[in-house]
Amino acid sequence: MTYHDIIGQMRNAIDQNGAPWKAIDAEASARMAIQNRFPTGLDIAKYTAKIMREDMDAYDADPAQYTQSLGCWHGFIAQQKLIAIKKHFGSTKRRYLYLSGWMVAALRSEFGPLPDQSMHEKTSVPALIEEIYTFLKQADARELGMMFRDLDAAREGGDEVEAKRIQTAIDNYDTHVVPIIADIDAGFGNAEATYLLAKKMIEAGACALQIENQVSDEKQCGHQDGKVTVPHEDFLQKIRAIRHAFLELGVEDGIIVARTDSLGAGLTKQIAYSKEPGDLGDQYNAFLDADEVDPANINNGQVFISRDGKLMAPKRLPSNLYQFRAGTGVDRVVLDCITSLQNGADLLWIETEKPHVEQIAQMVDKIRETVPNAKLVYNNSPSFNWTLNFRQQVFDTWEEAGKDVSSYDRDKLMSVDYDGTDLAAEADEKIRTFQADAAKRAGIFHHLITLPTYHTAALSTDNLAREYFGEQAMLGYVKNIQREEIRQGIACVKHQNMAGSDIGDDHKEYFAGEAALKAGGKDNTMNQFAAA
Repeated sequence: MTYHDIIGQMRNAIDQNGAPWKAIDAEASARMAIQNRFPTGLDIAKYTAKIMREDMDAYDADPAQYTQSLGCWHGFIAQQKLIAIKKHFGSTKRRYLYLSGWMVAALRSEFGPLPDQSMHEKTSVPALIEEIYTFLKQADARELGMMFRDLDAAREGGDEVEAKRIQTAIDNYDTHVVPIIADIDAGFGNAEATYLLAKKMIEAGACALQIENQVSDEKQCGHQDGKVTVPHEDFLQKIRAIRHAFLELGVEDGIIVARTDSLGAGLTKQIAYSKEPGDLGDQYNAFLDADEVDPANINNGQVFISRDGKLMAPKRLPSNLYQFRAGTGVDRVVLDCITSLQNGADLLWIETEKPHVEQIAQMVDKIRETVPNAKLVYNNSPSFNWTLNFRQQVFDTWEEAGKDVSSYDRDKLMSVDYDGTDLAAEADEKIRTFQADAAKRAGIFHHLITLPTYHTAALSTDNLAREYFGEQAMLGYVKNIQREEIRQGIACVKHQNMAGSDIGDDHKEYFAGEAALKAGGKDNTMNQFAAA
């Protein structure tokens, strides 16, 4: 509905209630309704799921239409990211948010900082989703509030053309509320536990849930050692549980991202159940590292399986885990991905040990032989040393092509001594185009960085501490932060406005009229930034 339609709706409601409601201003009520476009998390999940589905279709038609996100560990960080996107690009189209389980564990647990092993409170994940969307809705309310003030000024000045322009902008307002891909880790328990947590996350606003095929109580960060996977049927139960949660809550087009850690996981906790040769359980067990057994030489405590008519003993470690055969990671990844897509997942996530387009593409090519429209969410992880990885990739390419690389030490390419070289320049260009190249060649629909704002917070705080507590003292803050906020038009320079002071003033006026005691008068020091 248009701005005028909503005003009319409010006016009708007021008129129907007669004299008791005569003091209510219909336009003020309409403005408040417009500023709170998404009353519930389910409203957000339904709205953003539709956006993701449209973006997935657009990517299928043109891989250049890939999507991106940054991981955010606080609602304020997410809010500032979306404000910046709107400021710099004019639209939030194809820009999402990512909620990292790693950052929840490291920054949001009541236990304090924890490793990425699903030891944090499971309710902290939906709580962060709700917090993020609270801040994004507040960004909408703040920006629309300023538009309403501009509209009033145009009307008071008799500028009908400007008033019409602002009303059109309000009618076509581009919200800060965007899709969030939220990490449910390995489900925090069995399929029932996964279902219950999924419901909480969806009710908080998540339209896309990412789940991995590790053992829940053995979960490790995807970029650390010691990962243990589960048989396919165990994982598929959790995919079904998430789909049931989406359907139960009326988010029919909710998105499931199935992550496989099999490329770096050499262990399993279970031998899969198999009914007949070639079924899914048998395929999983075929990857086990096993030796043929001599019936005359059986050891105490051995476990046996039948494979191709032979009695085999899988290698079992003292941890009671079973070992996969070396070199089977890629084949296990491909089977994981195909099986997930055939059983209700919408997108894939392949956790790799390095950012290499061809490595990813070769796996996707095999998956697409069975599922032609398979597409990925990919972690552009800060756990990768991007500079070293890409410099080494360029070095190897040059060496294979017969180019002289004698002036470079492959093991020391991270050194600042190489920063001005042709090799470094080519590597940086490959980093710059990595997302577009991988979207085109390797089926990556969505690129995300899991932990970027964790690192930016650490870097900016380190720089401020060095300057402020050093010789620069107050100038360290003023020169490097406030002055740059003013000159770059960072909204937070007016921190009272960002925290909702002007929204509160508007509400006071709606509720109290001329009796309102407002904070934004002439003595508000934020007026010093009026020209910012």
